[in-house]
Amino acid sequence: MKKSVVFFALLPGLMAQGPRGGGGFGPMAGRGPGMFGGPQAYVTGAPYSGVEVVQSQEVLADGNTITTKHQRSVSRDGQGRLRTEETVTPPAGSGKQAYTLVTILDYVGGNRYLLDSSTMTAYQSPLHTPKQGGGNGGAIGRRPPGGRAGAAGTANSPQVARNVLAAQSVNGLMATGTQHVETIPAGSIGNERPIQVSRTVWISNDLKVPVQIRSSDPRFGTTTMELTNVVQSEPSPSLFMVPAGYTVQSGGRGFGGPGGPGGPGGGQRPQDRGPRPRQQ
Repeated sequence: MKKSVVFFALLPGLMAQGPRGGGGFGPMAGRGPGMFGGPQAYVTGAPYSGVEVVQSQEVLADGNTITTKHQRSVSRDGQGRLRTEETVTPPAGSGKQAYTLVTILDYVGGNRYLLDSSTMTAYQSPLHTPKQGGGNGGAIGRRPPGGRAGAAGTANSPQVARNVLAAQSVNGLMATGTQHVETIPAGSIGNERPIQVSRTVWISNDLKVPVQIRSSDPRFGTTTMELTNVVQSEPSPSLFMVPAGYTVQSGGRGFGGPGGPGGPGGGQRPQDRGPRPRQQ
């Protein structure tokens, strides 16, 4: 079967902001469901199913550690239709039950759906298939956090080294890695010593999606995304259809409208989110 690939930014909701006002070193800079995979490839002819697991760890000044873990299932059929599903747990004491959010990108029918099990509503909006010949997927080429510090070519400009790593098996799939190491010079953001930030992204040679992303920033901690339990076979067609019993609603809150969950893949609705990270 012929396989075609078009890279694009999957959804704005996936581009999470960095913790505590950080600039965001690619898709792994933030916390929570919005970090899953980040920008992805639009691919046909390479169906699969799997589980994306994101875990982040931050060590506080007093030695205390904050660890968070999120996961979602992901399926893609041979026509390039993509489905993700995650469980959203409202904050403790809210009195609300956990529910599921399912995102379906149906390039065959030309529609995007967000399925909210708490209201049995499917929010629908138009979806346009990207043109042939996209970029590099964004997961590798986004600006690292120190990129905003110092003008280009000055002594305070961040120094970024990029290395392409030899292909190897990652989570059972052959993948090619790219490593970015950024050094923020001393004094460029008030730092006494240089700060080194690194990110390594492994892209499956066959699936054209990230199978592992490791990000490390001494200001915010470490974050890892793993694509696990991968099955390279055609998923059930029913996964890419709106289930019976759901009410279809065009546009509105499902895609960034007032009171909405901020779009598919963005995870929690505003009323279910915890406190915003404090700014430094």
